[in-house]
Amino acid sequence: MPVPLPETILQFGSGRFLRAFADLFIHQANNRNQRVGRVVVVQSTAADRAGALANASGKYHVLIRGLVEGEVMDIVRPCESVSRALVAKTQWPQVLDLARSPDLATVLSNTTEAGYEVFAGESPDNAVPRSFPAKLLAVLRVRHAAGLPGLRIVPCELREGNAGLLRKIVGDLAEKFGATETLLHYIRHGCSWHETLVDRIVTGTPAEHPLLASDPLLTVCEPYALFAIQRGVGGKEWIDHPAVVWTDDVLPYFLRKVRILNGGHTALLLRAWPRGFRQVGEALQDPEMRAWLEKLLFEEIVPVLEGRCENPANFASEVLDRFANPFLQHKLADIATHHASKVQVRLVPTLAEYEVKFGKKPPLLSELMAHGGALPAGLEP
Repeated sequence: MPVPLPETILQFGSGRFLRAFADLFIHQANNRNQRVGRVVVVQSTAADRAGALANASGKYHVLIRGLVEGEVMDIVRPCESVSRALVAKTQWPQVLDLARSPDLATVLSNTTEAGYEVFAGESPDNAVPRSFPAKLLAVLRVRHAAGLPGLRIVPCELREGNAGLLRKIVGDLAEKFGATETLLHYIRHGCSWHETLVDRIVTGTPAEHPLLASDPLLTVCEPYALFAIQRGVGGKEWIDHPAVVWTDDVLPYFLRKVRILNGGHTALLLRAWPRGFRQVGEALQDPEMRAWLEKLLFEEIVPVLEGRCENPANFASEVLDRFANPFLQHKLADIATHHASKVQVRLVPTLAEYEVKFGKKPPLLSELMAHGGALPAGLEP
């Protein structure tokens, strides 16, 4: 019987995105004898997903649907990279036990664009830290006290300079909590912090599928996937996978994806929801709506990015095809979560940079943002 791989990855976030993205890549790399290791998932919100993962012993399936070079892809892939799923509120001591493990090497996270907020009243005396930065600080503090090497921090949130920003927040919080100089040096320099860009449309549980009876965690995603990771100083390329790109500068990937794909999603929500559309693909089937989105992408967003990233116009064309994927039921309401922070990351910079570059306001984006990009009526923030 083969020896189980060690638990080398601590993952904050149990949502469907990482399950159909990094966790799947890790599973596939393990199957190619890379021995990346297994993932321990920590859920900070309600315990439902962690419970489902625990009940399934970390095993679930990913349904990959779409068109690849004009041919239909509709395949099921198993994923068994998750070894355990813990609920932070009730199982925090087990998280700290993992922090003391010599096998642990990597921290992954996907806590959304709003996940770096440090809550008021956060204290080192809290039995369970509330915010993600405070949780990460607690993990690093315990690991440092155990005399173990620093960790590789790989945040997957869609924030420009995500790793550098998280490093500063965690370091500043440590200072506020009265950390020693040796702990501060360990956090800032003993750990490696890697900027990332993640790109895959993941739409969640399918309406119908034979596997649903046995796998409530079944998740649907598109074939396209890109995981750009910045090497950092002395950074080891710890996973080899067709979707993973190791780079010395992740910013061009970030700008292209967040401004075009994510910006397109949020813009489409603002435009399409008040007109009665409820899904991305449905909106793209409407000639008027598609023409509006094409005009926004090619006349207002792409021009701001030209010269700053590779082939933004080609990427925008690919994005339109990805949005129109007939196999994905991508709900506009799902795009509305954490809307205010998404608008600030995805649309506001393009609005400002267009005016600086061209000396005038972008008409479509300006109209869309006339009320600050407020969430349309009928949607919960």
